[in-house]
Order: sequence, then structure tokens, then C-alpha cells
Amino acid sequence: MRASPSAPPGVYAPPRWLRNPHLQSALGTSPWRRRRGAQALAATGAVATEHLFDGGDGVRLLGLHSAPPGGGARGLALLLHGWEGSTESSYMRFTAAHLLRRGYEVVRLNFRDHGPTHHLNEELFHSNRIDEVVQAALDIARRFPARPLVAAGFSLGGNFALRLALRAPQAGLPLAAVAAVCPVLDPALTLVKMEEGMPLYLRHFEQKWRESLLRKRALFPERLQVDDATLRLGMRELTEWLVLRHTDFGSLDAYFAGYAIAGDRLAALQVPAHVLTSEDDPVIPADGFRALPDHPLLRIEIARWGGHCGFLENARLDGYAERWVAARLDGAR
Repeated sequence: MRASPSAPPGVYAPPRWLRNPHLQSALGTSPWRRRRGAQALAATGAVATEHLFDGGDGVRLLGLHSAPPGGGARGLALLLHGWEGSTESSYMRFTAAHLLRRGYEVVRLNFRDHGPTHHLNEELFHSNRIDEVVQAALDIARRFPARPLVAAGFSLGGNFALRLALRAPQAGLPLAAVAAVCPVLDPALTLVKMEEGMPLYLRHFEQKWRESLLRKRALFPERLQVDDATLRLGMRELTEWLVLRHTDFGSLDAYFAGYAIAGDRLAALQVPAHVLTSEDDPVIPADGFRALPDHPLLRIEIARWGGHCGFLENARLDGYAERWVAARLDGAR
């Protein structure tokens, strides 16, 4: 029986044929699932409108705002995608659809240089650009003051969502809760796992990032002076080039440490945070979540299966993770 929009997500238990983590991870970002996400979002009847949000210091971030038909929103949800994803990623569309059905307004935010946004800011995206996401969240909260304000993210977006929660009290952001699916905990370890594991993941992100850098170079050739030989470097070498040429971090290790949230980095949480990950995630080991110190506001759920941000439930590619996010954030009420 299909769960009602207000039902809790239950326990994730996919059919046997969907218990391979690589199949989960690949199908989760497939064109078929993106189409299914678009259909689910269209079925809500909500209309998405584009907005440029103020990231501070002249930074502009593009987002899509949707409101449930009929008005009277129960709250506002900010959704953050993973690295080289966008507002149109399947998990962003499915999650938005679930939240809209629960009566929430939704803003799906693009990080800089993601989706159709390379022209908006001259400087390159990197994973330590949390300040502009905090500022954009403040702008979103001012423009759409529905309460409670909640946020969720997937993979790198989950990492950003948890860092947003850490910064919210000092920034004056009225954040009631966050949810993170397979968030990056230790970036250095994630890179090692990609280098040592199935080449599928490393090749996927290398190709997507090269395409992004080529678009950026075409728009800002004087600012982004990168030759084709550099673009052919592997992930580790290309990331080090980015760090040394386009950030203030002096080394790759310092850059990774800048956005790591492993160990006691989440000890200062003052906002309830929910985390969903899987035992078989091929790039983010579950042991890192078990090693996190106990915290009264941090709840971690580790599913037996799911891959990396997969959690698919059936041949229709319905997703447990998106229902889970909507249920956990709605519980913030």
C-alpha cells in the first residue's frame, strides 16, 4: 500500500534485485529517474518561479521557489543538491514533490556553477563556500517568511545543510531543523574511497567537473586560465590545482579539513539534525557516522542498503530517502 503524504517513512527494505549499491547509485541519477521526478513534481500542480538570491559580496545564487496550490503554507523548506547536481536533480524534484504535498513551500537552490548558473559569478565554486549559502538562506527566509524554516541536502548538499545548521544561530537564521542524506563527512576519505573503488564514481565526477570548468572558461577566459592538459588531470591533481590557484587554502589537506564535519565538528549543533546513510554507501563509509559523538540534537539512521543517495524502492524508481526527508522535516513542527 502506498503511504499517505503524512505517513512516516517506515523501514527501508528494497526488493532483492535492488540491493546492489552500485545499481542503486547509478539508477538514482539516471535519466529515467529524472523524468519520474519531473512527473511527480508536475503532479503537485505547483508552479516553480526563478529567483536570484543574495549570497553577499555581490554573489548571486539561482533558486526555484514553489508553493502548494491554494496557499496557506505550513512552512518553508530549502533543498540543497550534491556536487555537480542541480535544482533539477531527481532527488531534488522528488523531495520537493513530497514536501509540497505536505503543504510546504519549497526553494531548490543551485550552488554557484551548478545548473545554468556559470555566468552569474566570476569566481569558481568550491566546497568551502558556505558563507554565500548562509547569506542566500537569510535572503530566502526574508522573501518567503513561512515558518518553520527547514533545510535538507544530499551528499555534498547534506554536508552544506549540516554546516548551515551549525552557523544558523550566529547568523540569525531561524532554522528549525535539517535533514541530510549520505552527507560527506570526511572529504579526504571520500576521495580515497573513489580512487580505490569502482571507477564509475570517479569517472562520473571527473567528466561532469571538466564540463563545468569548460563552460566557466568560455565565459571568463581571463579569470580561468586553465589549459586542456590541466583539465585532463585526475580528480586529486585537479582538485589540488583548484585549491592552490583559486582558494586561500595552502594545501589539499587544509582545503578538505575546511569542510569536513567528522569527529567533533558537529558538537556545537543547536538545531535538530537528522542524517540518513547506508551501510553499503560506496564512497562514504558508515563507520564515520558511528564514530560521531552522541549529541541530543543529532539523530543518525543507517540503512542496510541504499548505495550513495539511492534508496530506490521499486521498478518505478520511487525513493525512500525523499519520503524520509519530508517526514523528518515535517516533524520539526
